[in-house]
Amino acid sequence: MKHPSESDEWLDELVDTWTEMYKKSMVTLVLLRVIGSAGQASVDAIATTLKRTTGWSITERGLYRTLRRLASSGLLATAEVDVPRTGAKRKDFELTDLGSRYLARIERELLD
Repeated sequence: MKHPSESDEWLDELVDTWTEMYKKSMVTLVLLRVIGSAGQASVDAIATTLKRTTGWSITERGLYRTLRRLASSGLLATAEVDVPRTGAKRKDFELTDLGSRYLARIERELLD
């Protein structure tokens, strides 16, 4: 069995440290991108896409809290959607015009 080199171990540690330090702030950007790509998405779809694309998991409570904060900031809009065959309603989220502009500006800042 091949053991990782010292530089590989150092790289792993650097990545793990960066992820833990910046993950919370990056979640906002990633969530906005996920919702922007979907157009309109349920909380379940958002959580699934976040996990699939980043490997990150977020508690349901943390996800709802973040989505409510983004909605109260005017970056997301919510829509009540009928759930098929149950008669229940769920909230779907979509980017507002302000949210789209915010995301584009943050992405430009990160790339410059």
